[in-house]
Amino acid sequence: MDGAGAFAMFLAAGGTMVALLLGPVGQALARRIGKKPSERSDSGLTTGEMAAQRLAAMEARLAELEGVAAHVDEIEERLDFAERMLTQQDPKSMLPGDRV
Repeated sequence: MDGAGAFAMFLAAGGTMVALLLGPVGQALARRIGKKPSERSDSGLTTGEMAAQRLAAMEARLAELEGVAAHVDEIEERLDFAERMLTQQDPKSMLPGDRV
């Protein structure tokens, strides 16, 4: 490639880059680079708002799990009671065919 061809290639590449950087692509890049961490994200929420939402969701899940744990405790108590009742071999409470 001679000097004139290289210069023409340089002008074409430079013009394309200037057009990209001054156009919508360049504006989007500038917004992306210049965005502060506290500014809104793609979801429209700030990082603080997103953290607050996650915390609220985790607190709701914890409350739900505590309810489930209380229910399991109640079921365990009922099972223990039933086991105690079954191990009491009171001959008077057995049916006539079940006596040993």
